[in-house]
Amino acid sequence: MDKIQHKYVDARGLKLHIAEIGTGDQVVVFLHGFPEIWYSWRHQMIAVANAGYRAIAPDFRGYGLSEIPQEPENSTFLDLVHDLAAIFDSLAISKAFVIGKDFGASTAYQFAILHPERVIGVVTCGIPYVAPGGFQRFFSLVPEGFYISRWRQPVGRAEADFGRLAVKNVVRNIYVLFSKSELPIAEAGKEIMDLVDESHPLPSWFTEEDLSAYAAHYEKSGFRTALQVPYRALEARFPTSNPIVKAPTLLIMGGKDYILKLPGMEEYITSGAVKEHVPDLEVKILPEGSHFVQEQNPDEVNELIITFLKKYV
Repeated sequence: MDKIQHKYVDARGLKLHIAEIGTGDQVVVFLHGFPEIWYSWRHQMIAVANAGYRAIAPDFRGYGLSEIPQEPENSTFLDLVHDLAAIFDSLAISKAFVIGKDFGASTAYQFAILHPERVIGVVTCGIPYVAPGGFQRFFSLVPEGFYISRWRQPVGRAEADFGRLAVKNVVRNIYVLFSKSELPIAEAGKEIMDLVDESHPLPSWFTEEDLSAYAAHYEKSGFRTALQVPYRALEARFPTSNPIVKAPTLLIMGGKDYILKLPGMEEYITSGAVKEHVPDLEVKILPEGSHFVQEQNPDEVNELIITFLKKYV
């Protein structure tokens, strides 16, 4: 961890934080999810650097140590794609592997669609490719208390729910919830933070030191941007009529990832329907893995990623 370097780049008027390690000619860019920051890729960054690659992990706008936009409520996934292109330009990266987790996976796919000439290959964890506007068909079949449905609501409800707790406890609760194999759904009259008992232990692979690292960053950034992107920006329009990911792609899923409990999601992945939009797709499922598969099973995920990288260098 001490060998990971930190810098800032100016991207479209915002100062974005970058973590970096390695000096190889081939670049691997890691994109985090929620409630994560660059730190969620710590195991993979070190592994690919040791394998001879240059690893880069930004904090998205409004996350971690990156600057918060003046009007975060107007941010969209397209902003993240444009920010990433600006990061490539600032760091003189002509082409790279792009690896994403959770909503970072969605950004990786979208970047590969809009900038195919800059992407060697794509690896994602926790979320398959879903065409723009397509998530709604999965969400429409779950109860109103599903966490995404709650957090997508206009400003107020989620903020009030999070605001009852210290930032560290919010991050802790989300890690506990998202590590389970069941969909986080609150009953009527309850909020998402009510789903976790204070006495519930952290996942065995997630330490108090890890929690403190995340909490320190979210105490700086807050959750204002995080609730906008991904949740409130999920159905924003995407500027392409042919959303095909042409780059070779590896999808790594935990077999106990709650995302697989969305009605139709597991079949969408295992039946091969996802390949309609990602034709050159390989799927690997780690049976005991959770939504945080890259933190829970770093050695297995590192091996899968490095094997994939070597195929396309």
